[in-house]
Amino acid sequence: MNQVPCMIRRAAKWPRKTIIEAVSTERNTELITEYLAYLRVEKGLRPLTCAAYERDLLQYAEHLEKENLLLIAARQENAASFLEHLRQHGVESRSMARKLSCLRGFYKWLLLDKRIQHDPTVNLESPDAWKVLPKSLASAEVYSMLERAAVVAGHPEADAVALRDRAILELLYAGGLRVSELTGLCVADVSLDAGRALVRGKGDKERMVPLGAPCLSAIGQYLERGRPLLARKSHANEIFLSVRGKPLSREWVWRLVKTSDGHASPHKLRHSCATHMVERGADLRTVQTFLGHADIATTQVYTHLALSRLKAVHRMHHPRARKVER
Repeated sequence: MNQVPCMIRRAAKWPRKTIIEAVSTERNTELITEYLAYLRVEKGLRPLTCAAYERDLLQYAEHLEKENLLLIAARQENAASFLEHLRQHGVESRSMARKLSCLRGFYKWLLLDKRIQHDPTVNLESPDAWKVLPKSLASAEVYSMLERAAVVAGHPEADAVALRDRAILELLYAGGLRVSELTGLCVADVSLDAGRALVRGKGDKERMVPLGAPCLSAIGQYLERGRPLLARKSHANEIFLSVRGKPLSREWVWRLVKTSDGHASPHKLRHSCATHMVERGADLRTVQTFLGHADIATTQVYTHLALSRLKAVHRMHHPRARKVER
């Protein structure tokens, strides 16, 4: 009689661990789902942004579940070990910083909802690369790429695709747009007479972006001679269409830029726009507004360019800034 309970107890050891892991996974998944709903409904974040947050949180939850931990019960050492795990597996510092930012937003939500008493990410420092200046193209590289597109689009037999491609490249650089902002741009959002575009950024926040003459000219030619041909069988509102009349995807725009210049990308054109503005004297607040950064801290990666400009102006104009000639 005594052997049966003993056998039952021994057999129950492994299923019990499996049950705990399953419960942890289920509770973590439910919490992530609830947070994503908050981001979509309350914060108004776009599906692509929410999908990126979901990937980061699921990766973090999987790390915790190896120790049978819940997201809601994680401590600072758990969050720190996750970052160390990423570092050991060769994840770039910038990606680590993005994931840490995601975790901070998640635990801030839990704090505001009074589900936790302490934020495990509060004393964690972002990786150093978070403050590194993003890579950009030299002005000559950008001008060369745009000039090649202009030559093709300016040919007497240029087709709608050539006109469209030139307008896309001009707009990415002139307006510093994110690729998702460009693909979501509608015809009604662009005012050629006013020289500006109404852009919807992260969280559906709108901003007015002024555009220069070359960009306005490229868009005007595309709207007049290119888009009507692409939109013959389409009722899409988006300004940039495929040969089938469908709105362009982000991946398609990325391939276009890469084909135009092997060193370029849509995001690198955005950084090039900001870098060239700061190098020519634009202040960081103006660049922040222009790019649609919610926090000035994001724009401060360009600080050293502004300081270089400040030093040059100081040396040129301050009476005691120049070196004494001997």
